[in-house]
Amino acid sequence: QVQLVESGGGLVQAGGSLRLSCAASGGTLSIYSVGWFRQAPGQEREFVAAIRHSGGSTDYLDSVKGRFTISRDNAKNTVYLQMNSLTSEDTAVYYCTAGFATRLSKQSDYAYWGQGTQVTVSS
Repeated sequence: QVQLVESGGGLVQAGGSLRLSCAASGGTLSIYSVGWFRQAPGQEREFVAAIRHSGGSTDYLDSVKGRFTISRDNAKNTVYLQMNSLTSEDTAVYYCTAGFATRLSKQSDYAYWGQGTQVTVSS
């Protein structure tokens, strides 16, 4: 059973940056596609970014393209989400997820989920 733990969230001013980490235990993260989703208060959880297990191709929500970068460090069994030029619209709880996803933006394609980390952007 893979366990995922997110970290790196916090309070940041608009225009600032944060790097989220998703550390895995109980399994090798490199065999899975890994995604980041977020949920703002009163809204549904939405896809943010993902990276495939093979080849490392990535996909992003349109509104974060050019600002967010997903990457993986297989030696550390960790996936990162570098977030730059943050705005108040990015405020949400960010969740890491892993699985043999064929559709990177579909929550149902993922098997394992972390507990989430809060990101708050002040304007």
